[in-house]
Amino acid sequence: MNILLLDDEPIELEQLELLIHSHFPTWTIYKALFGSNAIELAEKMATDGKQFQLALMDIKLPGRNGLEVAGKLKELMPSIEIIIVSAFQNFDYAKQSIHLKVIDYLVKPVMERELIASIHSFLNEHPEYNIHTEVVQEVMQLVKNDYKLPLKLSEIANKLHINASYLSRLFSEEVGTSFSDYLLNYRVEKAKNLLLSQKRWPIQRIAEECGFNSQHYFSSAFKKITSCTPKEYRNKGIA
Repeated sequence: MNILLLDDEPIELEQLELLIHSHFPTWTIYKALFGSNAIELAEKMATDGKQFQLALMDIKLPGRNGLEVAGKLKELMPSIEIIIVSAFQNFDYAKQSIHLKVIDYLVKPVMERELIASIHSFLNEHPEYNIHTEVVQEVMQLVKNDYKLPLKLSEIANKLHINASYLSRLFSEEVGTSFSDYLLNYRVEKAKNLLLSQKRWPIQRIAEECGFNSQHYFSSAFKKITSCTPKEYRNKGIA
């Protein structure tokens, strides 16, 4: 799944990304601060033969109005679905959103349950984006429950009475990434949340809370995925 987030507030973008990745850690998220950036991303995606399946965007943007951008995105990618996330409760905006067939209109500050409910409604309409067999769902639930613990796919396979090689292949095919990468990304998303919400915790404690066996490995993995160190990420969130 490729998701586009468009908002002119960097902190809003970070919070949306954290919320979405905490529930859907394998989705690829692209962020844009301006309507022109969003259109450029969509044009590049289309040129590469790729597609945004879903876009979450604000209406009040510098330069181009968010609804104008939504219309342009629909021209480039007719199958894209759009959720408006705005501080404005404006009837004209809502009417234009209906005309564009926007699937939801959420008012800021967005509650997590409202956002996730909206995304689940989208997935109910597009089950092809959320296909997981029962055993893969079990593995994903184990990660969600036990990500702080040492987790090995071979041990999980044994627990589920299934061949480890088959489970590894099935998981990769359905989720779009290996089990080890999925687990690593999930832990990093949890760490990103703690870095911003628990600003007094030392990096070592956050590493331990998220299932990393050393601060060095945590920092290395975090930088590989986010292109910044945990400390840099925390400072960026405070700024």
